[in-house]
Amino acid sequence: MAVPATQIRRGMVIVFEGEPVRVVEFRHHTPGNLRAMVQAKLKSLRTGSSFDHRFRAADSIEPASMETHELEYMYDAGGTYHFMNSSNYDQIEMEEEALGDNAPWMQPGMKIQAEFYDGRAIGIKLPNSMILEVVDTAPVMKTATKTSSTKPAKLENGVTVNVPEFINTGERLRINPSTGEYMDRAKE
Repeated sequence: MAVPATQIRRGMVIVFEGEPVRVVEFRHHTPGNLRAMVQAKLKSLRTGSSFDHRFRAADSIEPASMETHELEYMYDAGGTYHFMNSSNYDQIEMEEEALGDNAPWMQPGMKIQAEFYDGRAIGIKLPNSMILEVVDTAPVMKTATKTSSTKPAKLENGVTVNVPEFINTGERLRINPSTGEYMDRAKE
């Protein structure tokens, strides 16, 4: 089911040299009277490393057959994270390296989307927002306004994010885990 290299699109997962890679950026390029080519920035889904590759327009690429399953995070033991497949109750282990920057955001009972390639989990997608409690931050300043500067705040999972000056220790906040940005106070 190979397709021409000119059909590469951002976010697409392809097989490159036997490994699944995601297309981060691409650019179709036709220099003068030379042959057309596609310059692509690729990211390995197994190692997380990024690299550039130039495809000729005549090259064919193989889209990777990816499966997505909903998993529930259970616990971690010494750098190995344990999940349960919500549909068939299979238990799956993933190393901390496979989770990458997502590892500190994991909380027991959390539901995530995992991408599988050849029956192995190779990456996860966190929810768009998470509600976490502030465990340590500087005291509120009397002059703090909504548009004033930010201050660091340590969350219950150990991650430090920048929050507005009016946030107190003990407040529950909505955070975007993919960017680590404060969204707003949790309305619970």
